[in-house]
Amino acid sequence: MITIDNYLDSHYIHRSNWLRAAVLGANDGIISISSLAIGVAAASATREPTVLATVAGLVAGALSMAAGEYVSVSSQTDTEKADIQREIKELKEMPEAELNILAQIYEKRGLKKETAMQVAVELTEKDALGTHIRDELGINEISQANPIQAALASGASFTVGGILPLLVVLFAPVKGMEYWLYGFTIIFLIILGATSAKTGGSSIRKAILRITIWGTIAMVLSALVGYLFGVNV
Repeated sequence: MITIDNYLDSHYIHRSNWLRAAVLGANDGIISISSLAIGVAAASATREPTVLATVAGLVAGALSMAAGEYVSVSSQTDTEKADIQREIKELKEMPEAELNILAQIYEKRGLKKETAMQVAVELTEKDALGTHIRDELGINEISQANPIQAALASGASFTVGGILPLLVVLFAPVKGMEYWLYGFTIIFLIILGATSAKTGGSSIRKAILRITIWGTIAMVLSALVGYLFGVNV
């Protein structure tokens, strides 16, 4: 039975925070590690330098992604908390002004002036702070940032994404390895694009095109750098 408590459970928006971090991490892991490996492989006649660079890039990249995501999302959380504290102060010092602001928000959403004020009054009486946090600041349970969740999703997905090109480096022929890397990376990106689109309920074709085009650009530029500035090692 559908109720107000479970109505949004089947909607994709609940997945937006962790899905964004996971797709970003996996995409970055696949593309950056593949691009790094392609650049080194293009300038190397043996497997060892490519393996070493790939493993180092994988470890550093995973830690960097997790730390960066944690710091970034934590900054967003700190900003949200600062705004909430400001809202608490304003509700205490100028409740009438805050009530009028709330009424204006509802009026702009389509309610008549009298109805908007009535809604504002009733919601303020029930939960003034929660109402202002949701309707004035736009912060809710769905959009609220979670630094730990984002960091774990990003770091873990980068590792999973980066392991895929590492496997290619370990088992593909040394001669022409950059071409093997490119081919398999495109396959990996197609799978990632299709999976993320299906999970998020968006267009699979659009996701695949977007992720493969930008991935190809990154790998081609990396290979070009390897050819232009590399020497056999």
